[in-house]
Amino acid sequence: MEIANLTNNTKKVVEDFYAALAAKNLDKIVNQFSDDVDWFIAGEETLAPWLGQRNNRQEVKEFFQVLQDNLESVRFEIEHILADGDFAVATGELASRMLSTGVVFESTFSAHFTVRENQIIRYRFLEDSDGLVKALTK
Repeated sequence: MEIANLTNNTKKVVEDFYAALAAKNLDKIVNQFSDDVDWFIAGEETLAPWLGQRNNRQEVKEFFQVLQDNLESVRFEIEHILADGDFAVATGELASRMLSTGVVFESTFSAHFTVRENQIIRYRFLEDSDGLVKALTK
């Protein structure tokens, strides 16, 4: 596949992921990922059990279930989706209410994707992990 088509395809996969996320379509979200995914969100896993490594679709599904059990999304805005070949990055801002403390955590974020054969094979999510710890311990 030529680079322009690969780039467009990668961007479409990421856009489809965020559309499924906005629609809260868990099955569609999970099926966007390869069953052998390299997923990592850094942070204090003992305070935020949704953080850490995931390796397959079932673990990705569990992530979204644990996330839903622990926080309420107040705002989630995508600012940019940039793609180059099989790599894409999305940037934006989020606000989430921590159900355990009632504190609203706000952060900018970037999400990094690698896409192959129309599936996300690598995912990294970067946010203000210090701010998250503070929101969970107030």
